[in-house]
Amino acid sequence: EELLREFYQFDTVEIADGRLYLRFNPDTFVGTRLPNDVINPKDGKVLGKKGRKVSKALAKRLDKAGIEKIEVQAEDLLDRIPVSDILHPETGELVAAGNEPLTESSLKALVEAGIDSFNLLVINGVSVSDAFSKTLNKDLLRVGVQEREEIRQQLESEGLSGDELQEALAQEIKDRVRTRAQIEIYRRLRPSSPPTPEVAQAFFDKLFFDPSTYDLSEVGRYKINAKLGLDTSIDHRTLTKEDIIEGVKYLVRIKDGLKDGDDIDHLGNRRVRTVGELVENQYRMGLVRMERAIKERMTLQEIETLMPHDLVNPKPVTSAIKEFFGTSQLSQFMDQTNPLSEVTHKRRLSALGPGGLSRERAGFEVRDVHPTHYGRICPVETPEGPNIGLIVSLATYAKVNPYGFIETPYRFVENRQVTDTYKYHSALQEQGEVIAPAKVELKENTIVEDHLIARQDGEVSMVPADTVTRIDVAPNQLVSVAASLIPFLENDDANRALMGSNMQRQAVPLLQTASPLVGTGVEKYVARDSGACLLAGGDGIVEDADANRVVVRYDEPGTDGFETGVGVYRLSKYKKSNQNTCFNQRALVLPGERVKKGDVLADGPSSEMGELALGKNVTIAFMPWRGYNFEDSILVNERLLKEDTFTSVHVEIFETMARDTKLGKEEITRDIPNIGDEALRNLDDSGIVRIGADVKAGDMLVGKVTPKGETMLSPEEKLLRAIFGEKAGDVKDSSLRVPPGIEGVVIDAKVFSRKGVDKDERSLMIEELEVERLNRDMDDELKSLKKGVRKELSALLVGRTAKSDIKDKEGNVLVKLGKKITDKALKEIDFFDLYGLDFSERKKYEDQINAIFSRYKNQAALVRTRYEGIVERMEKGDDLPPGVVKMVK
Repeated sequence: EELLREFYQFDTVEIADGRLYLRFNPDTFVGTRLPNDVINPKDGKVLGKKGRKVSKALAKRLDKAGIEKIEVQAEDLLDRIPVSDILHPETGELVAAGNEPLTESSLKALVEAGIDSFNLLVINGVSVSDAFSKTLNKDLLRVGVQEREEIRQQLESEGLSGDELQEALAQEIKDRVRTRAQIEIYRRLRPSSPPTPEVAQAFFDKLFFDPSTYDLSEVGRYKINAKLGLDTSIDHRTLTKEDIIEGVKYLVRIKDGLKDGDDIDHLGNRRVRTVGELVENQYRMGLVRMERAIKERMTLQEIETLMPHDLVNPKPVTSAIKEFFGTSQLSQFMDQTNPLSEVTHKRRLSALGPGGLSRERAGFEVRDVHPTHYGRICPVETPEGPNIGLIVSLATYAKVNPYGFIETPYRFVENRQVTDTYKYHSALQEQGEVIAPAKVELKENTIVEDHLIARQDGEVSMVPADTVTRIDVAPNQLVSVAASLIPFLENDDANRALMGSNMQRQAVPLLQTASPLVGTGVEKYVARDSGACLLAGGDGIVEDADANRVVVRYDEPGTDGFETGVGVYRLSKYKKSNQNTCFNQRALVLPGERVKKGDVLADGPSSEMGELALGKNVTIAFMPWRGYNFEDSILVNERLLKEDTFTSVHVEIFETMARDTKLGKEEITRDIPNIGDEALRNLDDSGIVRIGADVKAGDMLVGKVTPKGETMLSPEEKLLRAIFGEKAGDVKDSSLRVPPGIEGVVIDAKVFSRKGVDKDERSLMIEELEVERLNRDMDDELKSLKKGVRKELSALLVGRTAKSDIKDKEGNVLVKLGKKITDKALKEIDFFDLYGLDFSERKKYEDQINAIFSRYKNQAALVRTRYEGIVERMEKGDDLPPGVVKMVK
């Protein structure tokens, strides 16, 4: 009965003087036919004739006229279904069973039993079907008429009667049905175990309603609420009664054709599993393994003597994380060919990988562009091969919300007026909105045209301007970053646009960069947001700038992570990227220049003045040239070659290790047997190639000798041994040489030595240079701090009267007794003499001066501690793999 009342509306039938009356309800009568003529009680006019179909207007008229009930014939109620069992008011016997169609005999019995009223289900076959009612009727677990009678008799024997009997009967039937249902569920899911009511009840509760074993997760709760129109708290992550009832209602509506089934490719039904979520899952698995191991150990050993470190072994957790980052299909080596390829790789979405699809099984629908991709996933940028449509890119303005759904921003439109308010919408939130494209003509932020093309629920149609509720924020909202870099994209064929956006990612950084003359305006954002360019963290002044570093004194201490307010930025010089392209930064600012937050301090690879510069602005001609440019051949002017227009630098790193072998230690040295001076010309005394050397295939980079075992010697070799001594014979040459096909200039060499091993000359020289560079950075930071102190003090002291002569380092008098202190004089005074200056009103400013110098001391100490720590770590030696004594890169 409870379920039927949840799923259906009902009509009330009243019986008076042996006649049947249907209580009038405007909601349930619409769509039915009048069982009798309906007469207005006020004026006696016929409001509706028998058999007339009740429209909404007629129902309203009848309601207005005050019609309360309409007489019906018994045959009109045949086959109608009562909501609940109808019992004899005196004896309590069953007169008509609930959810069973009424027959002539049961109707007659109802009238004879003197029942005042009863309720019937409203099933019109249009908006409500009898599917649920019939399903309940087929229920094998329900209490039948005979069983009900037995229960009633048992309760009567216990002395119950009247309302008490009815309540007890209903409760007993409900309890029996519930227990049977739980046992049936238990029997289906655990066929081997014998079911008992208690076990089945506990199993059922644990299965769906216990937070420790059943978790919808926040996303699950959010989706259920959105789909079923519930407002259950997002923290309630187990199922509720409402979830199940509303879920069944929804399924019945789908069966009746009133609702559509879900589209699996709709972005409301697909979510992004972010890196954090994937790592969290791995971490959880590691913790579960660790928990199992701890429990095992606790059972095996004496609890009293155990310490926590005896139980806890973090290896399962660390190995799970390492496995994820080391071997997962989704843990990829970043594409660093140029800044665009880096940004694109970070914004990539993949349907492959663990928990996803496989290329072979993915059909056409999954790969296809869906209307909900608009502004969320780029329809252009995707690979051309077997992964087409499975690996895609986020659109320019798209972002992933905390639940993993992709959102895109729209501006609000009210009465044709485009407001500055915008909101990010997921695919579900967008439903029902009428969205105009960004290119709509506006006049003073008002839509000009009366009719325009707009989107609603994935359909594009012509709509009146007054119905528009949202508008795109920009025309390139539809496509990804790479596609939005193509000028006049709308004129390109889709396939060519796809190839173009993919090929831009393959451009190598050039020696001489040039930003495009014809661009789209997105170039500066790509260069900055990729991290290739160096940006100012706040407002400040450039203290120093050269090829290797930029020093900025910020107005606010703590800016960009520099506690002292002085930012020392080391520029990347000829660094190797993952794809062996050259990452090099060039300073754009000059000392003394004022910078604002976000200003470009240094250009990176493939950028010019903070703008992305992947290629060159060359003149191109589409013309045949004696067949040399047939099909996809390209003819290039020789001047481009001479002027290094398209020249790029590639960086390769080679390394060798000196190991401790069974026969002795390998040695890095210049002294190599049977090698002439010509081959050793580029090596220094330590056997390592000098920086700046031109090398080609086969040239020696690091000289290395390996001990070899004793071998039988020929008489000639014995003679040579006797003349030149033992040294030459017991080692073999295993030097690092330039591989075939490579030539270039050596730009750097690094030596790593095991802790406790004496360093060679080259190592000490490299270390010395690095310490010198660090000291220079430290001095610059301290110098900037002192400048800041001078500036603060000049604001306090300029114009005050000197109480004694103020002198510089050499003892020259700068300000005489009784004269005013000037800014020029303060700049020439030795920094450490500033604290002791004697001037008028000194006591008044004592606290401020103390605070300034105290702050300087703290910040200077911080700077020194930081740099000393770096130098100390460097001098200690390096952690090398087992068996390695020295490594040269």
